[in-house]
Amino acid sequence: MSLDAKDKEILGILEKNAKMPLSKIAVMVDLIEKDVELRIKNLEEKGIILQYKTIINWEKADEEKVYAFIEVRVIPERDTGFDAIAKRIYSFPEVHSLYLMAGDYDFAVVVEGRSMKELAYFVAEKLAPLPHIQSTGTHFLLKKYKLDGKIIEEEMSDKRLLMTL
Repeated sequence: MSLDAKDKEILGILEKNAKMPLSKIAVMVDLIEKDVELRIKNLEEKGIILQYKTIINWEKADEEKVYAFIEVRVIPERDTGFDAIAKRIYSFPEVHSLYLMAGDYDFAVVVEGRSMKELAYFVAEKLAPLPHIQSTGTHFLLKKYKLDGKIIEEEMSDKRLLMTL
């Protein structure tokens, strides 16, 4: 499925700001508003636009969320390869994202929970015991600096007083 340049421009604009008004997008890509609306609807129907997303700084909203990145090594299943295993993994509600990787491990799994203990339980009791899983390695996220291309917090300026002798 090949997209034309205008569709790609529209996608680029929406990726940066999904709330951009159709009228402004139309000016930016040199189309009439109705054409932009139809193109976006077509991109949604084709499954190219999957979702419109808001990036939230949960720390500022006083909501405790813990994330972990889990490296998973598996033995692929005959006939279905990695896909059947991936489906079992992404079906868990704790799984935020799942990626097939090349390198030292097969899957990178991003999980979300309310505590490190909850995520450790998920790995030990739900993920690791799955058939075909050889090993897992868990890395807890300590701080986010940039998410989906957006800097979480601008660098704070140094507010210490200058001392001279």
